[in-house]
Amino acid sequence: MSTNPYAGQPFTSSDGEIAAALEQVSIPTLLLSLVHITGDPRFIREFKQAGVFLNEVQGFMSEEDKAKARALALPVIADYRDRGCPGPVPLSPELIGEMLDWAACEHVDDEYRPMVLEEMDLEDVDPRRPVALDPAAAADFPVVVIGCGESGLLAGIRLKQANIAFTIIEKNAGPGGTWWENSYPGARVDVANHFYCYSFEPSNDWSHYFAEQPELRAYFETVLARHDLDENVRWQTEVVSATWNDDDGTWLVIVRAEDGTESSIQAKAVITAVGQLNRPQFPDIDGADTFEGPSFHSAAWDHSVDLTGKRVALIGAGASGFQIAPAIADQVEHLTVFQRTAQWMFPNPMYHDSVGDGVRWAMNHLPYYNRWYRFLVMWPGADKGLEAARSDPAYSHPDDPNYAVSEMNALGRLMFTDWITTQVGDDPELLSKVLPDYPATGKRTLQDNGTWLTTLRRDDVELVRTPIERITPHAVVTADGVTHDVDIIVYATGFRATEVLYPLNITGREGVDLRTAWGERPSAYLGITVPGFPNFFMLYGPGNHLAHGGSLIFNSELQMRYVNSCLAELITNGWNAIEPTTDATEDWHRRHQAEIATMVWAHPSIKHSYFKNSDGEIHTVSPWRLPVYWNAVRDPDWSNFVVNKGK
Repeated sequence: MSTNPYAGQPFTSSDGEIAAALEQVSIPTLLLSLVHITGDPRFIREFKQAGVFLNEVQGFMSEEDKAKARALALPVIADYRDRGCPGPVPLSPELIGEMLDWAACEHVDDEYRPMVLEEMDLEDVDPRRPVALDPAAAADFPVVVIGCGESGLLAGIRLKQANIAFTIIEKNAGPGGTWWENSYPGARVDVANHFYCYSFEPSNDWSHYFAEQPELRAYFETVLARHDLDENVRWQTEVVSATWNDDDGTWLVIVRAEDGTESSIQAKAVITAVGQLNRPQFPDIDGADTFEGPSFHSAAWDHSVDLTGKRVALIGAGASGFQIAPAIADQVEHLTVFQRTAQWMFPNPMYHDSVGDGVRWAMNHLPYYNRWYRFLVMWPGADKGLEAARSDPAYSHPDDPNYAVSEMNALGRLMFTDWITTQVGDDPELLSKVLPDYPATGKRTLQDNGTWLTTLRRDDVELVRTPIERITPHAVVTADGVTHDVDIIVYATGFRATEVLYPLNITGREGVDLRTAWGERPSAYLGITVPGFPNFFMLYGPGNHLAHGGSLIFNSELQMRYVNSCLAELITNGWNAIEPTTDATEDWHRRHQAEIATMVWAHPSIKHSYFKNSDGEIHTVSPWRLPVYWNAVRDPDWSNFVVNKGK
């Protein structure tokens, strides 16, 4: 019996129960699992030309081929059951490579292969787990982690595994960060859930392919409990400041408890894990403070307010508003949506779909089904949209310079436009409001299964694109003089994303304040470390926001492995402090900016984007292909660091 949980748990399901499960499963994933059960590659070779499996559930296989695959699978799985569910057959690296290429329907080359095999972890070794350090030495190197969202929780897990003493400071009462705070109606993740979870803590029991907020919050709570981290976290406590003391090589961290009392913690290193979509952004609208009804930001939803039968103003229709409007339209008397810029939408018919019991059965019992499914939801987002987002200097549109940035980008625009126009139907006024006038993928592209435009076509919903002039005690007044009477205002106006680390006060060597030094141009070596700020590390720092693929959890795991490596060097060598060289940091930022300039996100037609600062520059988004960044943070290059070895 295999001890690898990915190899599947024993089962006694009847043939009928197995057959019922097979009606729901991903057929490409099923066939890959059959190879593990039998060692026989015929299960993929017989379907070599079956389709392109970029739709992670069924690819583009015909119903005839899917039925054929199920018929082949049933006796194999029944025999596997009858043999007591033995360990899967060992497969050669060559066959695993063939399976990767077959699943991707293209060659997974040597640049991507090590990265995806590490992510899949077929051997269940958790390859990103840090080396356990000598407890005595590590105990003398306390670390403070700021935040217990996905990256802060990850930091706690990895620090504990490394035997490093640590304290997590979290302003909320529980873990999850954005998934603790954003409890608005309709809140759900945009990355497929079987990839949007820690590689070493996968869940086979998601109820939706794109989980809703309560389930995501519960996932992080479960992980926290499984790793027994509660005693390491100071809940409902906020970091006020962190100041470096060069004399003794420590950080003095000032924290404020819920009752307002302040205290200090001394640490040898600080890791920030505060996120970028964390601090709500409120628009500066004249008269907003005079409104007499309830008003609140989507990230601080007031669940005591009953929307039933009320006239609701939803100010903002980006990612949050896009989810909120369909979720509340049936409840309110009238919904007025105020949108500054139309959004491009990516067709995803399964965005609200539930995961069937048969799929969960396969995840739990069929060898490596869950790991191959993770690959199939990861691969379509592994830089597939990056080339369509890259500007081609030779491309030009004969009529509209803002139409697209390349031929590939123009094809994407055609696909998105068709998705929108076929839903709008014979309503030219609505079409003029919802069809963006900038290149496709230039801003955050939203996942859509048709609910957004269905909502906007309701008689009790109005989309307003005219700018807001002011707010009165009972209304929102637009620049055309129209008064929109409302009872409740919801601000779905995003976050202070370009103000990295706001509102933390981080003071480095010689009294330099980090955010003051940055201004609106935050930069860090690899997005993790900053010159003049020794033993200071950032997860999800500047230049690390993903706008083209992957997931933030994936990125956080890579960054935390890098941070663990840095801490291990400090502890095992007895060094006092490390920080990156100015040259290495400036070179990384220069290359980052040169690459960003080639991307559609920097296109001048895009005036309003949370990617851009007030000067229209982008310093927070990653332009790198996933394996480029994966390689960059594999191991610290000590030639790019200044090391203070102490006395």
